[in-house]
Amino acid sequence: MSNLITRTLTGAVFLAVMIGGILWNFWSYMFLFTLVSILGIWEFFSLMKNRISSSQKAAGIALGLILIAASCGKYFYPVAEGLFSKGLFLLVLVLPVFLIIQLFRKGSVLILFSPVLFGILYVVLPFCLLILSYSSESYWSSGNHTRIILGYFFLIWANDTFAYLVGISIGKHRLYERISPKKSWEGFIGGIICTQGIAYLFSLYVTELSLVHWLVLAFIVSVTGTLGDLVESMFKRSLGVKDSGNILPGHGGILDRFDAVLISSPFVVTYLLFIR
Repeated sequence: MSNLITRTLTGAVFLAVMIGGILWNFWSYMFLFTLVSILGIWEFFSLMKNRISSSQKAAGIALGLILIAASCGKYFYPVAEGLFSKGLFLLVLVLPVFLIIQLFRKGSVLILFSPVLFGILYVVLPFCLLILSYSSESYWSSGNHTRIILGYFFLIWANDTFAYLVGISIGKHRLYERISPKKSWEGFIGGIICTQGIAYLFSLYVTELSLVHWLVLAFIVSVTGTLGDLVESMFKRSLGVKDSGNILPGHGGILDRFDAVLISSPFVVTYLLFIR
């Protein structure tokens, strides 16, 4: 019972911070994702403590901060035009696609990269994309980018919640037992269907995107978010840990809470770029 109370209180505070940080103004938005990025990269480097030195860890965090500052576009620099190039932006998808492919191969992906570089690309870059999409001067002609991003996070939370509820209720066929024994095909499909319903509700109130785009966005979130969860599970299994950290009582670490974002945000931001 005490664990349920802890999870509930942590979840309520987490939800309030996320909603407030996203909706208040650009500076709260930037601070929120900067904080999450730095905590996430610190957590990742802590998991890799046997493979990187303290100086490498400090250098990695400094480089992450530089990338975040660069992603602030017009808020720090006079000209932000041209930051979003559709052809160039497709390169952002290379890492998440590579990680998804690694799910179906044996062995640890961690041995293929410098841990510092990999941590920056895996943890920091996805949040830089979310900041960059806000700060680019011409990205959102409506000026209401934050409502779409908040909708994106609600779709992630909805997919996680409904996939879990459907999975524990009727789940019998394992989705990918080698990586995540508890996930089921029933939960995965149930998450997709229920998230489509949430997307429909968002389309009624957040009209910056049409219903079709909300439904496509929800499908992208359900598929890539689930893959993000599996990718993080793959890392944790290769490192022999259950949770990435304990900064969020009852919920684990930052990487545990944002695993779906780390893989889905490059796909989501790219999709939004191409339909703007």
